[in-house]
Amino acid sequence: MSFDPSLHDPEPETLALGRFLELRRDGRWEFVRRVRSTGAVFVVALTPQAEIVLVEQYRVPLRARCIELPAGIVGDEPQHADESSAASALRELEEETGYSGPLAEPLLRGPTASGMSSELIDFYLVRDVLRTGPGGGVPGEEDITVHVVPLPEAADWLDERQRGGCMVEPRVYAGLWFAERSLRGPSR
Repeated sequence: MSFDPSLHDPEPETLALGRFLELRRDGRWEFVRRVRSTGAVFVVALTPQAEIVLVEQYRVPLRARCIELPAGIVGDEPQHADESSAASALRELEEETGYSGPLAEPLLRGPTASGMSSELIDFYLVRDVLRTGPGGGVPGEEDITVHVVPLPEAADWLDERQRGGCMVEPRVYAGLWFAERSLRGPSR
């Protein structure tokens, strides 16, 4: 099936506007757009001991605790409006986990949920992270639990967390793939 521009509006119609999200319609298609954001970042953070840093928090839409990569929205707060996605990745990592690293290396850019949202996400690898602060998030995010998991044990640890009632955000598995790939060194 090919794209037919006649089925799409020149400017999508706004159906509902909230503080953070906008529901839009383009032809018959309804989707969500973030109001004050240029995208989101997800961080694959690795310690010098080959451990991955993950976060756990309660997610209201799911009514469940979720295991996730450290992540955040780029440019959604006025003080961060002009921040690059790499700078946002390093800031979000430190805010959520208390870990910081020297450099955010870009890994991948792609859609969050291409059939539901216009948001694009960037994955970053941050190597050699060290605990430099308390973490736990900014006000309103006080429910973040930080987990530091050895890479060889990560899959079993995630299975155990799921059996215990936590949901695992699927991007965690992409993060594990990137982490293991980075430890193997450059591809040939």
